[in-house]
Amino acid sequence: MAINSTPMTDAVPAPTTTPKSSSLFKQSMRRLLHNKLAIFGLVVVVIMFIACFLGPVFSPYADNKIHMNVMNKAPSMKHWLGTDALGRDVLTRVLQAGRISLTVGLASMFLSVFIGALLGAIAGYYRGIVDQIIMRIADLLLTIPGLPLLFIFGALLSEWKVPTNYRMYIVMLMLGLVNWPGLARMVRGQMLSLREREFMQAAVVLGLRDRRKLFNHLLPNIVPLLIVIATLNIGGSILSESVLSFFGLGVMPPTPTWGNMIDAANNLIDFQEHPWLWIPPGFSIFITVIAINIFGDGLRDVLDPKQKR
Repeated sequence: MAINSTPMTDAVPAPTTTPKSSSLFKQSMRRLLHNKLAIFGLVVVVIMFIACFLGPVFSPYADNKIHMNVMNKAPSMKHWLGTDALGRDVLTRVLQAGRISLTVGLASMFLSVFIGALLGAIAGYYRGIVDQIIMRIADLLLTIPGLPLLFIFGALLSEWKVPTNYRMYIVMLMLGLVNWPGLARMVRGQMLSLREREFMQAAVVLGLRDRRKLFNHLLPNIVPLLIVIATLNIGGSILSESVLSFFGLGVMPPTPTWGNMIDAANNLIDFQEHPWLWIPPGFSIFITVIAINIFGDGLRDVLDPKQKR
């Protein structure tokens, strides 16, 4: 009796393709794009930067010449935001002032983040006497209100008669030195937590140098925190610079800033009769700082791992 048997073959499963997991950066960007308010803030900031840095290039009034025959003229088709007490175009002056205010905000932010991140990382990693020295200096600066300290520095600049061309750079340095202690304390706290993680214990076992541990393993893990703090610090620096310039202790005329433009129209007559002198720079400060803070809040929501997805 013949038995028909079919040869048994091992069933080979069809290859399955596993979807590639997107990177953390792509996930963060996707979440940021879904935050319409943060994107709106980013768009406003980008437009403000483009307008301030490119707008005066195309303006016929960028030379800031004095025209006595058009002093304090109301807005018109020729001068969209009117003219000031010296006959200069207010719109062009506002855009030129934005260059200075935004540059001061960015430069002081980079300086404060660099100093604060570096000193905070060193204090949190080495601890001991190094930590005590750095943190006591930071505590001393934190006990002094920042604005009065800036007023003192600004008054010294006026007393020493520092040239106007150099005051902008000194104001950047002043703002950077005042803003680093709070950032250093936050970075130190993150470093104390990260240095006890498993990857750092592995780095110790491998015998890596301290410089490599700091710059290759620890600091990259606090980059999201630094990005958020840096974004929010820009708005604070712009406000601080505007306050200093308003009180005549920051960047001085003829170099325009939003603060000293408002200061130039601080009398009752200009306040009542010439609102185009102080509303444009004041609105520029308001909209720029609000937009930067909105975008910074969106970044914090995206980059903070404790936020719910």
